[in-house]
Amino acid sequence: MKLIGIGRINWLFFGSDQGGKTAAVLYSFTATCKLLGIDTFAYLRDVLERLPTHPVERLAELLPHNWQAAALRAPSPSPLS
Repeated sequence: MKLIGIGRINWLFFGSDQGGKTAAVLYSFTATCKLLGIDTFAYLRDVLERLPTHPVERLAELLPHNWQAAALRAPSPSPLS
């Protein structure tokens, strides 16, 4: 609840309606990552790096719950490599 109270003041100054919509999307992704126990920075870094070349019809793969499932299925890198 503290984040909502602090955010209420900050949300007044997004600069435009589009800025507010963008912030809402980013807050949603961050909250979902937090709920799923995902490192938000790692998630956003990976998704933003892949986004320019990722096929549009497969965008659902980049949603936090799908991203986490794929990360869990992927083999971990060998410690010797």
